[in-house]
Amino acid sequence: MLHKYPICPQRIRKVPKQFSWVDHRLVRDRYLESCSHEAAALYLFLITVANSQGLSYYSDVSLMKRLAMDAVTLQDARHNLITLGLVAYEKPLYQVLPLPEDPSTRFGTEARAPMDGPLAIGELFKQMMGGQS
Repeated sequence: MLHKYPICPQRIRKVPKQFSWVDHRLVRDRYLESCSHEAAALYLFLITVANSQGLSYYSDVSLMKRLAMDAVTLQDARHNLITLGLVAYEKPLYQVLPLPEDPSTRFGTEARAPMDGPLAIGELFKQMMGGQS
């Protein structure tokens, strides 16, 4: 039997204040916009199967079969999640990490401002035109 231990013991995830393991900040703080579709599928799988410390140890072969990915695609998806600071990986162990409280501390990518609320259509067009009116 494989002994599981946290890869990053200082970053054990806790159940978010809302009702589920899926933290709404994935959307609000725009993490999903930085994920490939394959990385998002891998992340969904990992948060679904992980234990209370965020740990799971599905093999690459099993993940490729379950997610219909080849080895290169799985490797790219895993790298995408590691770069974003969403998972840690030491073969064969994955650890789903908590999202930082401050999205500007994201790893490996420029953080975007959280979506505070809806934009007026005029403001949206102004942003699309680079601030010109």
